[in-house]
Amino acid sequence: MSNPYLQPSYSIPMPMNQPGMQPIASAPSPNEFPLPYTPQVPQGGWPIPNMICPPGLEYLMGLDHLFVKQKFEMLEVVTGWETRNKYNVMNIRGEQVYYVCEQSNCCSRFCCGTYRSCEFKVFDGIRREILHMIRPLRCNSCCCPCCLQELEVYSGGILLGSVVQDWTLFRPWFSILNANGDTVLKIKGPLLRFCVEVDFKVKSADGTQGVGMISKHWSGITREYFTDTDNFGISFPIDLDVKIKAVLLGACLLIDFMYFETSKE
Repeated sequence: MSNPYLQPSYSIPMPMNQPGMQPIASAPSPNEFPLPYTPQVPQGGWPIPNMICPPGLEYLMGLDHLFVKQKFEMLEVVTGWETRNKYNVMNIRGEQVYYVCEQSNCCSRFCCGTYRSCEFKVFDGIRREILHMIRPLRCNSCCCPCCLQELEVYSGGILLGSVVQDWTLFRPWFSILNANGDTVLKIKGPLLRFCVEVDFKVKSADGTQGVGMISKHWSGITREYFTDTDNFGISFPIDLDVKIKAVLLGACLLIDFMYFETSKE
């Protein structure tokens, strides 16, 4: 297959020194050859999809919704001790797609609470690890802009992207970065996070166009008051890069820890 970025080459034969002979070819007009192909950025504001899919994420290519449901921990309710979080990730039909398990030690959960450093391992239906997310110990304060929250998403030891909290005074903002560290999406949080439905809007990199949503759903009076188990919905374009979809899953987990993991005594 020829490279569309290469300029076409041609030659103009010189006229022969014979009477009555005309040149056998003439210089072609500029319109006879197509211009080099320039990739177009989608109008929706999300990055151009990359067809390279990490192993285990093929199923995400055909999805535009994910539902994340935190598992109920009775030990946490009875004792009040923070346990390692576990999540079921389902499709729009309620079928389990992935399983997420937090990796952290008891000391960090007791001493650092929701700011603790931890890792998340994401498994598929055959218990194969497909994603590894790392969240270091960070602050979460408008008075400390130099050490804000972040989470990195890996597949097979290769960085797919990361979620970085932006420094703001009031409304939460996050940046979704690709593997090169470029901002590809933004997440705009609400001013109030105590409503029945709390929406974090996923926007284009310049923050002007809506791309998707991370929504926290009401779990019922019993769970909302006595536990910190939460239900989330994630929506995104179906043709969004599958690696960025995986990073949005990580953003959902980070948002849960930052704003909805306060244990009820």
